[in-house]
Amino acid sequence: MSQAKLKIFISAYACEPNLGSEIGVGWHWVLQMSQYFELWVLTRQSNKESIENWLKVNPTAHTINFVYYDLPKKLRFWKKGLRGVRTYYILWQKLTNRIVKRTMQENEIGIYHLLTYGNALWPLSNYGQKQFFIWGPTSVGDVIPAEYAEHYNLKGRLIEFLRRLSAKTLPFNRGFNKRCENANLIFCKTIAALNSIPKQNKDKAIAFTDVAVEMIDTSMYSSVKTESNKIINYFTAGRLDAWRGFDVLIEAFALASKNNASIRLEILGKGSDKERLKALIEKLNMSSYITLGGQVSMEDYYQKMANCDVVINPSLKEGAVTTAFDSMSFGKPLICIDTGGYTRYFNNKYAIVIPRTSRKEVISKLTDGILQLTDKDLRIRKGEKAKEIGKQFGWKQKGVQIHKEIENRYKQFLINEK
Repeated sequence: MSQAKLKIFISAYACEPNLGSEIGVGWHWVLQMSQYFELWVLTRQSNKESIENWLKVNPTAHTINFVYYDLPKKLRFWKKGLRGVRTYYILWQKLTNRIVKRTMQENEIGIYHLLTYGNALWPLSNYGQKQFFIWGPTSVGDVIPAEYAEHYNLKGRLIEFLRRLSAKTLPFNRGFNKRCENANLIFCKTIAALNSIPKQNKDKAIAFTDVAVEMIDTSMYSSVKTESNKIINYFTAGRLDAWRGFDVLIEAFALASKNNASIRLEILGKGSDKERLKALIEKLNMSSYITLGGQVSMEDYYQKMANCDVVINPSLKEGAVTTAFDSMSFGKPLICIDTGGYTRYFNNKYAIVIPRTSRKEVISKLTDGILQLTDKDLRIRKGEKAKEIGKQFGWKQKGVQIHKEIENRYKQFLINEK
């Protein structure tokens, strides 16, 4: 007789199929956890259509009980895309607390998991965090050194100042400390997040990257590159926020182009930093070398990934992680800056991992990395190794790890309760 699955209530504000970034990560976690647990998943009403359409085409062997909620129109008329997302999320968490309580009580669920969003400073269900509480993967305490922020616009400098201030005042943040005290298991995206957990709660926390390699059928996106084409294409993608380091990459690429005029860079994404990046490209006379490609569909993104020679993730703290892991699926070498999180899965055998030191030194090492990978044989060797290693870091393996950590922690909790 098979043992009954543990019941878990998951709060997954960002959870939708066929998307990247955190919303796609939330979806993958739910799918993997459904293999091992009986799930009730609370997400936004706006995600319902795409979730149900996906499930019609891809019926799962395990039932997932979705619960949907959006704020009333009068409380969300002002929200558009990511504008106002923090305020909306805080209201959403407060107004869904009764849904969490009712659903958990009616279905005798004793485990609550706050899956997304991953910002540890944002509030969550008061009822949920008083149950057996799984938190994350979450992030907190990751900051950009001030010398990088000096190059940002006023908005970017202000954001980084507030982020550094928040990190310094974490020990006095009552909400954060309360959540750390209530949590039974904390998945931390980075080492900085792990180190930010109060000493008395550190035994509950583990370093656990939120993303895994998606096993994409890359044959659907065959490269159109020909032997006669001498251009070497570098590719990066992510929201155009200052902390993602695209300005550092642009400066490095400008230096590299002086040594090799055959290199080209495409930056995909949209965001508030676009105009600053555009001005920097023009200032450095790099318009013929660097393209801002805007936001594209997932299909176009995968096609561009297939057609590039090298993937770069210049993010200065955890970010654009899906792009980094997608490079493994497509067998592309990755250049990245060490964030102390996902970069633990990469090393110089199949990538170029640059320590986050001074801005000048990072630009220099990025330049060197770009020029190193103009060597076709080196690109092929690193890319093949990346594809081989990536098979160890797929979502299936991630699901096994998630199950193991939750199951072991809950068993220990039950033993301690006796």
